[in-house]
Amino acid sequence: MNILFPTSVEAALDALQVNPTARVMAGGTDLLVKRRAGSETPEIVVCMEKVADISCIEVQEDRIRIGAATTMSGLLDNTDIRERLPLLHRAAEVFASPLVRNMATIGGNICTASPAADTLPPLHVLGAEVEIYSSSGKRCIPISDFVVAPGRTSLASGELLGAVIVPVPQGRTIGYFEKVGKRKALAIAVVSLAALLRVESNVITEARLAWGSVGPTVVRCSDVESQLIGSAPTLDTFRSVGESVRRAIHPISDVRASAEYRMEVAVNLLLRLAEQAADPTGIKVGF
Repeated sequence: MNILFPTSVEAALDALQVNPTARVMAGGTDLLVKRRAGSETPEIVVCMEKVADISCIEVQEDRIRIGAATTMSGLLDNTDIRERLPLLHRAAEVFASPLVRNMATIGGNICTASPAADTLPPLHVLGAEVEIYSSSGKRCIPISDFVVAPGRTSLASGELLGAVIVPVPQGRTIGYFEKVGKRKALAIAVVSLAALLRVESNVITEARLAWGSVGPTVVRCSDVESQLIGSAPTLDTFRSVGESVRRAIHPISDVRASAEYRMEVAVNLLLRLAEQAADPTGIKVGF
């Protein structure tokens, strides 16, 4: 395996232009494992670890731009992420082990396009966009349009992910992220749920819900979201939409869990969200 180490985005794009079958690597926590297992054996790898332009975090008015090569530890240690995007910070907090967090990047977690990726549900409810570079320029698309299937993104040949643009929630919001795995730590999500709620005068005025590991990609339940709006954030309210959740998700059975178990966990996480919404000590963020 031949590894190239460009020092700029332009040099990386040139390398991809010359080597259209090359794989892009940042931390390597996914690709190197697959290479050792023999499931992926790329001849040429473009390693982004020396490209400083895509490893910084920048506050831009009401949004935060996160370079694709920013590590999960970088997210955890950043004050702006912790204070202004606590939902994403929480996802980084429960991501793998400290050693893996020091290597794994947000761009890699997104581009792996796993249904169980920890950052994807929070990025969906936050309305994030991805910034994609190519030799012809730059384009931005919603995160919801980026992952198209398990292991597949909308990146074209010669393109690379440069950054994630995350709007900062305005006003008083309630954020929630939880994942359930086969153990309490270092677990791949069996089911995860990210939510962003806005509650005014004890009435839900906005609801965004995104489940992981219950479909081929992240599942947004627009029907459930619309049913919650206008209701009080009570356990009965969230329990009443349980059947709608069951209709919206499509979990599978695999080595980690059965489809039936995932279905029940997805609904139970919604009920835990109800407890969060009613708890004044919960993750509530106001700006």
